[in-house]
Amino acid sequence: MNPAVADREALRAFACAMPKAELHIHIEGSLEPELIFALARRNGVALPYASVDALRAAYAFTNLQSFLDIYYAGASVLLHEQDFFDMAWAYFLRAKADNVVHAELFFDPQTHTDRGVPFEAVIDGLHRACRQAHDELGIRAELILCFLRHLSEEAAFATLEQAKPHRDKFIGVGLDSSEVGHPPEKFQRVFAAARELGLHAVAHAGEEGPPQYIWDALDLLQVQRIDHGVQALRDPALVARLREQRIPLTVCPLSNIKLCVFGDLRQHNLRELLRQGLVATVNSDDPAYFGGYMNQNFVETLDALELDAAELVTLARNSFEASFASEADKQRYAALLDACRREHGIAA
Repeated sequence: MNPAVADREALRAFACAMPKAELHIHIEGSLEPELIFALARRNGVALPYASVDALRAAYAFTNLQSFLDIYYAGASVLLHEQDFFDMAWAYFLRAKADNVVHAELFFDPQTHTDRGVPFEAVIDGLHRACRQAHDELGIRAELILCFLRHLSEEAAFATLEQAKPHRDKFIGVGLDSSEVGHPPEKFQRVFAAARELGLHAVAHAGEEGPPQYIWDALDLLQVQRIDHGVQALRDPALVARLREQRIPLTVCPLSNIKLCVFGDLRQHNLRELLRQGLVATVNSDDPAYFGGYMNQNFVETLDALELDAAELVTLARNSFEASFASEADKQRYAALLDACRREHGIAA
């Protein structure tokens, strides 16, 4: 075998084997077509697609909104606590196979409560799956409640109120859904109320929206990390701030291609984010819709951008640094990474 090819194969193997944290995963976006149809049958929900193949064929997105239209249709089969458990458990089995040791899952309660699904059914099913993932798979899993930014501030406050009795089941709040036209400032007061409850804060910004949305998420929402953030490179002053304050970016390469943020994975700016000294991480976003879970994102990005071993190690280390894990867990994850690195003959 050509030595260069052998080296790339070795890097792919290391990328798949190394322990990693996933910090940008919408659990509803892990709902595979097969499970959508199984839940539809179980719950007597009629779907506008004749088959699994017909549903997959609809995954030809041109932007974020075209994806969200199908995303919300798929979520319509989730009605009972067991449905939410089954969805999350299916994700955790895939995460275990990809050597994810820590996961912070986004969930969108408004997607379900607006359909009459009790808030308790949503969070209890997800939380039960998180506990089981820890006990049976060794994955530390946490939940982050996301507000849908295309809905009103009033609706977000109502959701936060619903969540208060379940404060022990989630660790933070986030902001997702349609970015353009829904700036962070719309939710400034809601995030302030969430912080008063001791919750962590994150927000989607700079995916399709401008760098200003990242500034506003930092200054108005006082978030601790930015989800996506790939538009940051358009603003040198913003890059400097992100670097100096070690504010993480949860980048989702395959998602960015599927939603046409970049025309081709070879054009993605992940490597430049790393070279600028930013705390960039790799994540799957909505893997059932965007063509890949964690290892698929790592391998395809590794190949397209010709990442080297040091950059892979940095991405894994960044994921632990960027997480809301305890310091003890972060040290444990780092030790696992070092052991994997040595096992694969990767230099420190």
